[in-house]
Order: sequence, then structure tokens, then C-alpha cells
Amino acid sequence: MAEIDATVATPDQLLRQLEWTVIRRLDGLLQGDYRTLFRGSGLDLADLREYQHGDDVRHIDWNVTARLQQPYVRQFTEDRELSAWFLLDLSGSVHFGSNDRTKLSVSEGFVAVLARLLTRHGNRVGAMLYRQRVDTVLPARVGRNHVLALLTHMRASVGADAASARRRKGRAQPGRQTVLADLLRGADSMIGRRSMIFVVSDFISAPGWEDALGRLARRHEVQAVRLYDPLELKLPDVGLVTIEDAESGEQLFVDTHDPAFRARFEALADEHEAVLRAALAKAQVDTIELATNDDLLGSLLRFVALRRQRLRMNHGVHLPARLRLAAVPMQEALTP
Repeated sequence: MAEIDATVATPDQLLRQLEWTVIRRLDGLLQGDYRTLFRGSGLDLADLREYQHGDDVRHIDWNVTARLQQPYVRQFTEDRELSAWFLLDLSGSVHFGSNDRTKLSVSEGFVAVLARLLTRHGNRVGAMLYRQRVDTVLPARVGRNHVLALLTHMRASVGADAASARRRKGRAQPGRQTVLADLLRGADSMIGRRSMIFVVSDFISAPGWEDALGRLARRHEVQAVRLYDPLELKLPDVGLVTIEDAESGEQLFVDTHDPAFRARFEALADEHEAVLRAALAKAQVDTIELATNDDLLGSLLRFVALRRQRLRMNHGVHLPARLRLAAVPMQEALTP
């Protein structure tokens, strides 16, 4: 998707480009696998099988379990309709990008492709948008126009962020720290029917969100989509620069030519990575990572691979805790 300038194209132009460059190819590659990868819920009992790690404990048949002295779970006939929700972190830190793409544009491309792919098959898609709070909720609906409305609401955050930057220009003002737990708790209380949920965020947030994410994952099928930029992990040697906190507006003048400073930065970045991975593991959700220098189609194909691994895990095959999608070497992205 490197040739698509998401900051210039209108939502309709962006979606048209993605329909030709990504969605058609991905839809053709999935073919009959679509129903396997995106499963609906159901109420009609189809079969019983032994309980396996990762199964929903609410589906345990206690009568059969008591008779056979072995946990068994019920399997249900799937409804054709699937409800999917996008929980979108649009806070200030998501607007960062070291090259020509921001984390927000990566989020927009991912959401556009997945939402359109789902609605093309008659499934409903909804969204909750978080800026400094959950300020927009789009009910789950079908159709291309609904996907365009979702993209339009995402674009609204670009104008709001630019206006905020102009207001605080020349004077750093403290802003409200991102509290991702508010978004997750809101979704937990609002989304009643079991759904597929994509939490799209850079997970730069006040602590405590992992508990809310874990509770959400106990009721729904949750996919964490982590956005990041290579510059957040390693600084290049570009001399004296001014860096700014995207959410608070606080600025700091630093010397990236100093090896000791770069070493301290990387150590803090590594520590943050370790904490984040531990939090996602604690929440027990599948995680994919999207970098601003990733190829969108390649990333989505890896998402398909992750879904297939999840299916195999439900039949007794172990799934790795996380699947890293960054395939481009950092040095290429960090070269000034």
C-alpha cells in the first residue's frame, strides 16, 4: 500500500484503490476459506467433543462431563451472519509516522480492507472511536456506504488533531493521557452478542487496560492489532532534533548523535516492548503487529495465517502467543 497516500485521498478514493489493489486479491485468495476464517455464532447444537485448551468454558456440557468423567463442549451450527466490531484508538500518539505514513493511515487501511471484506459477504460491522474519550459509536451495519461512513469518522480525527496542534503551538500544554481501558470497558458493556472484535491501537496508554481486555476476550473473539513505527524502537543518528509528545505537547531538545542517549532510548523501548508483550499475554488474545513500513496485503495474508492457526489450535494444535508482522528491516526505515 506504499503507493496510496491515505492523507490525501478521500474515503471513497481510498476504498476504491483498496478494492482494486488489495480486497479483490485477498477475496480471491480466500475463496472457500472465507467461512472458515470468519465464523458466525449459532444456537443449534451440532455435536459434542472433548474440551481443549482455549475452548469457551460456557460451552461445557456438564451432564455429559459428569457421565464420562471428562470435560466435553457443545459445538453449534454457525449462523451465516457475523458481527464484527472495530475498537479504534485515535489518540494523539496514533498520528505519528516517521516516513510518509502514520500509524493512523495504517489503521485506516487495515480497517477499510477488513470492514469491506466482511460487509461484501453480508456481515455487520460496527465501531467505537476513542480520542480523549469514546466520542463516536457506529452501530453494526452492512454495506459499502457504512464502511465509507466509518472511514469518514476516522478522518475527522485528523482535523481535530491538527486544530489541537495549532492551539498549543509555542506553548506546551498538558493533555489527557490515553486510557485505553475506558474504550475496552465501554465495549464490554455495550456489545451484547458474541462478536469478533478488533482492538486497533498502539497501546500507548495508562496501565490497567490488560484486565479490561482479558474480560472482553472471555465474552468475544478478540484480535489485538498493535500499530507501531520503527522510530519508536530505535533512533537513527540525525544530530540535534526536537521531539514532541503527541498527546501532551511537551517538547524536548535531544542530541541523537550521542551514543549513550541512543542506548538509553533503546533500553527504554525494549522495556516497554517487554511490558506490552506481557500485558497482551496476560489478556490471552491473539496479537498481530502492523508497522508503518509494512506492506498491507502481506500483513493481511499473515492475518489469514494467524486465523488458520487459531482454527488448528481449536482442534488441538498449539498457537504461538503472538505473530509479528514487521518484515522490513528497521535500518531501511530509519535511514535518513
